[in-house]
Amino acid sequence: MTMPLFMMRALDERPEGPLPHIHRAAVVPATVEDTFAFFADPANLERLTPPWLRFTISSARPLPVRHGTLIDYRIALRAVPMRWRSRIDVWQPGVCFVDRQILGPYLWWRHEHRFERVPAGTLVVDHVEYLPRLRVLSRRLVERDLARIFDYRGRALQDVFAARSGA
Repeated sequence: MTMPLFMMRALDERPEGPLPHIHRAAVVPATVEDTFAFFADPANLERLTPPWLRFTISSARPLPVRHGTLIDYRIALRAVPMRWRSRIDVWQPGVCFVDRQILGPYLWWRHEHRFERVPAGTLVVDHVEYLPRLRVLSRRLVERDLARIFDYRGRALQDVFAARSGA
């Protein structure tokens, strides 16, 4: 039996050459330690994901995150339900972490989260390299969807931390 594209394993190694990517940065009014702690709790990802993706974590909780942690999600993209499994490949508390899709809709997905102390709080940087499975047919659609998702994420991140700081 063949597996639907959205349930297939991703590539184990980064494809050669340049890859499509998305890069976003935002400053939040919180310490690096508090900001990293927020991101270290996978449940908070639900707060940063647009409701139209119907994102849920299916891994058992509580889920301590560290190098090698596997996290299972479910999303619905354009009403198509999908499973997604990520693995934490890099874990440097207070500095960065990297999750990589190992099962899901992309041939390659590597999401680096960086945290830097700045005068106004913490600079949160998201850098994602990705490769859609059907890139010739889906490239523009994927680019547009990812821009919408990460724009939402930036606004949600600002809202969460503004509420925490009482602003």
